[in-house]
Amino acid sequence: MSDHATLEAVAREAAVSIATASKVLNDRPGVAPETRERVTKALHAHGYRKRGTEQAFSPQIELVYESLDGEWTMELVRGAVRVANAHDLTVTVSESRVRHGVAPGWAKAVSKRQPAGVILVASDMSENDKHELRSRNVPFVIVDPAGDPAPEVPSIGSTNWAGGMAAARHLIELGHTRIGVIAGPDDLMATRARVDGFRSAMGAANLPIDDSLIISHEFSDEASAEPGIRLLSRSDRPTAIFATSDIKALGAYEAARSLGLRIPHDLSVVGYDDLPLARWAGPPLTTVRQPLMEMAQEAAKLVVRLRAEPRASADRIELVTSLVVRSSTARPA
Repeated sequence: MSDHATLEAVAREAAVSIATASKVLNDRPGVAPETRERVTKALHAHGYRKRGTEQAFSPQIELVYESLDGEWTMELVRGAVRVANAHDLTVTVSESRVRHGVAPGWAKAVSKRQPAGVILVASDMSENDKHELRSRNVPFVIVDPAGDPAPEVPSIGSTNWAGGMAAARHLIELGHTRIGVIAGPDDLMATRARVDGFRSAMGAANLPIDDSLIISHEFSDEASAEPGIRLLSRSDRPTAIFATSDIKALGAYEAARSLGLRIPHDLSVVGYDDLPLARWAGPPLTTVRQPLMEMAQEAAKLVVRLRAEPRASADRIELVTSLVVRSSTARPA
């Protein structure tokens, strides 16, 4: 089929003229945002690519973080590298320094570099950025999405709600009824799902939920003891804490030590992620294992498949979380 015939089909599906479809394809102004979005989706559905974008790509996968702070970033790098090596690709790592997003002009710069594909971590892109990458045949996948990605956006996540429920259920089964939560930013989908899972477990056990015991705390100062001190300095302090990351859990460890509380004798702590450092904590940390390496592996595999088959369906995969019981939890004294 000729380019004109393909573009004509796109225009018909989007209910616009061929001239308007061409404007969207070539990033020209003069198209209303809602029309541009409709045409972009039709272009993607038809696998349309601007002439000349079939050039050889650079043999690398770009892994983009908002910030490189945190041990969990390395787990994702290890997973992506493992798959990249198997396909004679390399992995480059960068940080956007933009909250849950990418900087203006980022997508155009990526298009010029022509990588094998892009993996974005806990981020999203504008419709224009998505169109820029698709029209240049640069596949992208989002790992651990910050929000709810559009149906046509490939993404890899994990069962955060089930993980939060498993953490709370473990503490409840030990006999804890007053449980604090140190959570991440509540504008992250993963944080909300983990806290919702916690709430569901409490509700299923007919236990009251004290919202004053649920503290949201940014990742920029993740290891801070401050949230834990706020919880544990109360006269009605919790007997257990569920932290939505292992690093936050270690902050709770420091808070307990500073107040003369022993883990798990005086306080039980459950983390989330199961980073390598969790097993070396004192005492070893009970945590919910999030398969970070496997998530990155699946994302890299999907990038490779989308590079070979641009019209392949956009997968939305959630990998299973599981509770890992160690020595930081016990029955309340």
